[in-house]
Amino acid sequence: MKRKKNVLVLLGSPRKNGNSALLAEQIAKGARSEGASVTTVFLHGMNIAPCRSCYACQGPGSEGCAVDDEMQDLYPKMIEADAWVIASPVYWFTMSAQTKLWMDRSFAFPAYAEDPFSNKRIAIAMSYGGEDPFDSGCVNALRTFQDAFRYVGSRIVGFVYGSAMKAGEIANNTTVMEAAEELGRKLVRD
Repeated sequence: MKRKKNVLVLLGSPRKNGNSALLAEQIAKGARSEGASVTTVFLHGMNIAPCRSCYACQGPGSEGCAVDDEMQDLYPKMIEADAWVIASPVYWFTMSAQTKLWMDRSFAFPAYAEDPFSNKRIAIAMSYGGEDPFDSGCVNALRTFQDAFRYVGSRIVGFVYGSAMKAGEIANNTTVMEAAEELGRKLVRD
């Protein structure tokens, strides 16, 4: 009997029903269709402070991040999840500030479990308002995710992204929405 996969969706937009959130929900739908359990976290609604660069999380015998905020509640969810969906709109040629705060604070993640990144499967969902992923800056965020997760040994299963300005507009792009659902299925398959 196969163990049920756990997927953690990290919404990095200030809009709960924005375009990147809709893409993330399609990925979640695909993951659920494969039997996965999905938990969604709205980063904008959390009290997550920037990294202080104190390195308390990096020393021998570290008990984790020295910043006492809601990221402390998120680390166990990150550990328990087999896969992450990271969803962000493009703001000023890269990922949103909410997503970047989460990424920066993930620097402390290895203090909470042994080699916690190595077996994570990751799907990335991005929305942007430009004509294409290059002139909008989406490609900058995608490259950041590629570099960071390659460095820590995680596997990016795939990316889904599309142009949409008004909240909910991405739902009209059936090709991207279908690709997002398929990415969710792929995310949890062995």
